[in-house]
This record gives sequence, structure tokens and C-alpha cells, in this order.
Amino acid sequence: MHMTQPFQMIQRDQRGITGLETAIIMISFVVVASVFAYTVLSAGLFASEKGKEAVYTGIDNARSSMTLSGSVVAKDTDNDDSVDEIVFILSNGIGGNGINMTTTTDSDSDGVLSDENTLTHTTIISYFDVYQEVADMAWTKTEVGKGDADNLLENNEKFEITIDVAHLNPRIQTEDTFILEIKPRGGASLIFERTTPVAIDKVNDLK
Repeated sequence: MHMTQPFQMIQRDQRGITGLETAIIMISFVVVASVFAYTVLSAGLFASEKGKEAVYTGIDNARSSMTLSGSVVAKDTDNDDSVDEIVFILSNGIGGNGINMTTTTDSDSDGVLSDENTLTHTTIISYFDVYQEVADMAWTKTEVGKGDADNLLENNEKFEITIDVAHLNPRIQTEDTFILEIKPRGGASLIFERTTPVAIDKVNDLK
């Protein structure tokens, strides 16, 4: 008698989860899964948009790039065995967007443009060697060959760039290595390194 009573009580106790409770639990699972899925999908779409934005920015920068056309020339204009001017020709890298080559006049003739009262140039030319760094060198441009006489370096156009280096201290002399960086607005920079020969002539082709 004492052994069968608990068993009978267990058999009579038929309490459990009702259909309504099951439905509530299932709905909760579905809502949580939906929120999680939406979060993951939103993150994926955001990453995709950022990826496309980076690609388009890279393409736009590439289309605004410039390249050297021909040699880099060092000139000694006063025959003092030091370089006074560096001259080279730029062209539009892949025939893309026009590059603004408006210049600023070096009114005090000190070889730099950063100290001018009115700045009109957006393309910056910087100079580096083992002794010095000049962030904003003075330069001028001359259109070479076919062009439309404006300040944009466009497809099939070439500009000859002349940089004033006569005011560097120390001066560029024999077997000196220097780096020039041309930085247009919104495009990729053009950087090149050259070394002067063992003797400075009036005109020197820096290969």
C-alpha cells in the first residue's frame, strides 16, 4: 500500500506545457532569429557599400593620376656647378580627369610658395634630400604641344614643369640624390628619385 500510492499520484499528475505556451516559445524563437538575421544582413549590406565606395574612390584617384613623359633635366643656369632648376614634362596618366595645374607666383623669389599672401595653386610639389625637406616648392608650367590653353592637364596634353631649386641650402651639386613628390588635389601622388652626375653641366639628363 505504501509502495503504490506515490506511483498513483504521479500517474494522476498530468500537468505539462500547453499548446499556447508552446506557441509563445516558438514565436519568441522566431522573433529573436529574425532580429539576428536582420542585424547580420544590415552589417553585410553596410560592408558591401563601404567596399564599393572604396573601389570607386580608388578608380577616381587613378583617373586623376599624372605620369612623367620623358627625362628629368637639371639645369645650371649661372655656371656655378650647382643645380638651379629641375625640369620635366607631365602628362595625364590614363587619360582620366583633368588635373588642376594653376600656379601661384613666387613674388619674393625665395623658391617656396607657402609664404605667399594669395595662394592659387592646388597641386603641391615637395622636395626631399638627406639635408632638408621643402614642402611647397615654387614652380611654373608651360604647355607643350597640343592643348587648349587652360590650367587643366587633360587627356593628350603635356605640361613642362620648372622647379626653382636655386635657394636650397645646401645646393644640389654633384652626385646628390633627391626626391620630388607632386601631389594633385584628389589624385594619387607622383614620386620620383634622381641623382646628379659626377660633373654638373649646363644641362644634365638625370636618368
